[in-house]
Amino acid sequence: MELAVVGNSEFVTGFRLAGIKKIFEVNNGELEPTVEKILEDREVGILIMHGDDLNGLPEMLRYTISDSVEPTVVTLGGSGESSNLREKIKQSVGVDLWK
Repeated sequence: MELAVVGNSEFVTGFRLAGIKKIFEVNNGELEPTVEKILEDREVGILIMHGDDLNGLPEMLRYTISDSVEPTVVTLGGSGESSNLREKIKQSVGVDLWK
């Protein structure tokens, strides 16, 4: 399983420097089709994206992402509702690892 990152150039730069191979640098108009493509990629286990980018996606795609177990979508940053990493891990593994 691989880690994928999608977002604008500022967001993905640090991940690129950390050695992440699946980097998708997109502009606003390219975000939706790119996320859909990543969700279909069986090699991706975790998708990281900015919280504001997630909030800008259409409601149906956000619903699909929130129910996605594989890949697990983790959001970082943003001004809106933040993703709870503990809940995402529990959803993907099936067990609360912090108990």
